[in-house]
Amino acid sequence: MKRKPFASAALAVGILSLFAFGALWRIDAGGVRSFLRESALDLQLPYSREDASPPIVVVDIDSETLHRYGPWPWSRVLLARIIAALAEEKPNVVGLDILLEGKDRLSPASVARMLAAETGRVDLATIARQLTDGDAELGRALGRTQGVLGAVLAQQAAAYQAPAPILVRGAPQLPDIWGAEATIGPTAGLAEVAAGIGLIVFENDADGVARRTPLLALAGGALIAGFAVETVRVSREASALIIEDAPAHLRIGDRIAPLGPDATLRFRASPPDVWERRTISAAHVLDRHFDATMIKNSIVLIGSSAPEAGIFRRTAKAEAAPTVQIEADAIATLMSDEIPTRPYILAEIEVVGAILLGLLSVGAGSRLRPVRGFFVVGGLLAAWIVVAALTLRWRNLLLDPAGPPALAALIFILSALTSAVEIDRRERRLRDRFEQHLAPAVVARILSNPRAVRLEGETREVTAMFTDIEGSTAMTERAQPRDLIALLDAYFQMLVDVIVDHGGMVDKIVGDAIHALFNAPLDLPDHPQRAVECALALSEACAAFRERPLARALGLGQTRIGVETGLAIVGDVGGKRKLDYTAHGTAINTAARLEAANKELGTTICIGPVAAARLAPGTVRSVGKLMVRGRSETLEVFEPIRQ
Repeated sequence: MKRKPFASAALAVGILSLFAFGALWRIDAGGVRSFLRESALDLQLPYSREDASPPIVVVDIDSETLHRYGPWPWSRVLLARIIAALAEEKPNVVGLDILLEGKDRLSPASVARMLAAETGRVDLATIARQLTDGDAELGRALGRTQGVLGAVLAQQAAAYQAPAPILVRGAPQLPDIWGAEATIGPTAGLAEVAAGIGLIVFENDADGVARRTPLLALAGGALIAGFAVETVRVSREASALIIEDAPAHLRIGDRIAPLGPDATLRFRASPPDVWERRTISAAHVLDRHFDATMIKNSIVLIGSSAPEAGIFRRTAKAEAAPTVQIEADAIATLMSDEIPTRPYILAEIEVVGAILLGLLSVGAGSRLRPVRGFFVVGGLLAAWIVVAALTLRWRNLLLDPAGPPALAALIFILSALTSAVEIDRRERRLRDRFEQHLAPAVVARILSNPRAVRLEGETREVTAMFTDIEGSTAMTERAQPRDLIALLDAYFQMLVDVIVDHGGMVDKIVGDAIHALFNAPLDLPDHPQRAVECALALSEACAAFRERPLARALGLGQTRIGVETGLAIVGDVGGKRKLDYTAHGTAINTAARLEAANKELGTTICIGPVAAARLAPGTVRSVGKLMVRGRSETLEVFEPIRQ
């Protein structure tokens, strides 16, 4: 029975692998899918252009500043001096990536008040009212510009009142939005003068990389905006934030940010060389030695890159990025028209794509040679990666460029390895079947395309040839065993060489007879003509062989040959221990009968009517009609006309 393609081991392994690995990939077992996706997107996702409008400037409280103006934490008097110096240059917004929790404890007035409270001295309380108060100074500085302050999520604290309301239209679904019981923010006095307050929080992904900052979060059931959102809102002079659905998005003045399930922003991280171009040392601001043109109409962020004062996160472009630079990246992303987003539909597209790529990989791995399959599958995977890159470039959609190709590549490898083992086993079987019966070139053709040979059985037209030695029984009785074997070895080697040279296949050797097939196992054009030419060559070679001394001594008789053409069933026949590629059919039986009929007809080559009809005119002549055993009608038989 012919084996169906889908029953092959490689195909079965591929399908099972697709189901198994597909299920693991779908549930993101071990976070592998997320890691591959995010790592690949890191490579594809460029940072936002530096020509943002308004431009973004970072004032860095760096190690040099701390060395010159004292260690961290600072009195808020110094922060007030920085903001006051910036306010003189008319920035668009000034944002502090610093949590101003509680009252200032380091300004002169604060120190005097604490001493008065501890000692009970009224004069110290009076003096405190005359000294510089950090919170008051900072409040006055913030009042001279549009300031945005930072807050964080917490489990126990009093929530502040957001400066701007957040309006909701429709029923947007944000099932994975970040949240906590409350927030920690600036004091009430500072909150009153601030133009905006936003969350300065980040959460690393499972691989330790910070890629997202919240657009919105929940604190005690109330919606809170992220720091970057509030900074952009103040910059765009929007009095409120508006959440809309279909699809869910956040309107920030004239800017629109898509809202995914977790209401976060996948910011475009920038490398350190970008930080250098947009950063001014806080020491230079305090000294009033800085380029004032950088500040005018800019979004200015104040933060720290000093290890003792700043907070660092690993990003897609840097191993240790100060959070103030990350906030700058988030703001630049929001201000651009290139906000990356990942809507729900992308996950379904990736599933469908993974299944299709997996199925194609199974087909390539099980049906193609490894090298050819590698290029086919490689082309498919490259096409997916290119589509993902173009989707990001043209639509800012975060289609996974790595997960589906990685799944398909793994499935292809398993299918290809199984197929290679199967092909190797099949080639060994074919080599065992045919290397003793066919020309090396024919065996090479079979091994290059094993499926061309249907070992399980097929019906094909063949030309069968039978040979036999006249008087072999008497020769066997009078010959010594050693001499007989030596003679037959040389005789059969000669016959096999002639048959193979003419494109035939030696099916079997039985006693002193050979059974050969033409047009099996591969197609042989003009196989009746090739078989008759082979018979003539065999007759001449045998006549010459009979003149050898050993052949004359043993009385080797002439070789009789029968040839006929017809349909036959060819394939492997036998049990588990012994398989034999052979042919069965009327033409096979007729060729055997024609070989025996040579004795009756006085010929050495007897050709059946079907084979004779396929030969060139004038190459055979009739030698009469013959009743062949097993056939109901008489057959006209022929012999070749020797030139």
